[in-house]
Amino acid sequence: MTSPVPSTRVGESASAPERIHVTTRPIADPEHLLARLPDDNPVAWVRDGEGLIGWGVAATLEVRGNERFSRAQRWFSTLCAGMEIDDTVSMPGTGPVAFASFSFDPESGTSLVVVPAVVVGRRGGQAWLTVIGSEPKARPALPPVSVPEQPFYVTWAEGSRSAFEWQESVAEAVTRIRAGELDKVVLARDVVAHVDGPLDVRHLLLRLAESYPSCWTFSVGDLFGATPELLVRRTGDLVTSRVLAGTVRRRGDDLADEGLARALLASGKDAEEHEYAVRSVARALAAHCTDLEVPARPHVLELANVQHLATDVTGRLADAAPVLALAASLHPTAAVCGTPTERAFAVIREIEGMDRGRYAGPVGWFDRHGDGELGIALRCATIDAASGQVRAFAGCGIVAGSVPLDELAESAAKLVPIRDALEAR
Repeated sequence: MTSPVPSTRVGESASAPERIHVTTRPIADPEHLLARLPDDNPVAWVRDGEGLIGWGVAATLEVRGNERFSRAQRWFSTLCAGMEIDDTVSMPGTGPVAFASFSFDPESGTSLVVVPAVVVGRRGGQAWLTVIGSEPKARPALPPVSVPEQPFYVTWAEGSRSAFEWQESVAEAVTRIRAGELDKVVLARDVVAHVDGPLDVRHLLLRLAESYPSCWTFSVGDLFGATPELLVRRTGDLVTSRVLAGTVRRRGDDLADEGLARALLASGKDAEEHEYAVRSVARALAAHCTDLEVPARPHVLELANVQHLATDVTGRLADAAPVLALAASLHPTAAVCGTPTERAFAVIREIEGMDRGRYAGPVGWFDRHGDGELGIALRCATIDAASGQVRAFAGCGIVAGSVPLDELAESAAKLVPIRDALEAR
């Protein structure tokens, strides 16, 4: 394996390290990216076999507060200014790349930014290898890494609140919405898995990517998952965001699922929830973009276990805002917080009953040119391999027509990806 530069932990006020050489070169197609991840601080952002993986640590940042996006941008820009970059590929995601996972709430939780010592990328028939420090010698062909099957026993337990208590919170939220305090709020819950046996996040990533290839499979720090929702992508001046709100569980029968999809499109409750989310994204992007395209009606996005109402919003960048600045404008969307934003945030803090940490926060990658992809950390969990504990999260949009038992069932459907990844086959 390529030897990364010595790991350096860089704080908010730390000075830039000595100038470091960064090399990006084209390589033969590595095919299955996630199968190339060694057990050395692995990070990942992969969809349909394309994306980025990395390992080793060149630098890290932990940051808190309302300025976490701008501080991360400034830190990474300073870091890159101290590098000599030799990039013969010159695509989004080449050269030094940072993987990031931001907290949902600026008042709690720590955001994490990791610059891997080695990054492998694959997009549109092109593959590349980036090394910070020494040139790769031991693994130029990037052979698959052996991740053995893990026969372990899993027991599940309630998380921060019981299912009954969470339904009471949903009922309380509906009462407040009907009283006119707010239009929508997203309430989340967690469940905890205790794993008896070896626990390797790479094993879980491979399972998630296999079951949900159209989602973005990600891993940053102790957070991993497979999210269907793209908060924002910036590629040059093209900006894209995918909004998901409104969900129905799949039955596994084509005819039945087609009927459920039609019912989802016709549902007034789900249409209301979705419209709030689309409006919040379009309003935020309008501050930075021209030529915004917002479809009049959503389409149905089919995943292995659920179907979502989905709308893809696109625009052309009118300023030089990097992807982190766009994410700061967008987060939190109505899809993960509610409407109006500040009131929904206050209700979440008051009645949700748990600390979300980096769940429902932006997660993904960004490069020195300001390009990048940041999803919303959904269908995800935190992992503590040492203790054998996995904490999984799911949330539901609550509006005036919400029914607590139905919302509990929806949250259970959203927990399926992590449950299935942990279950023995």
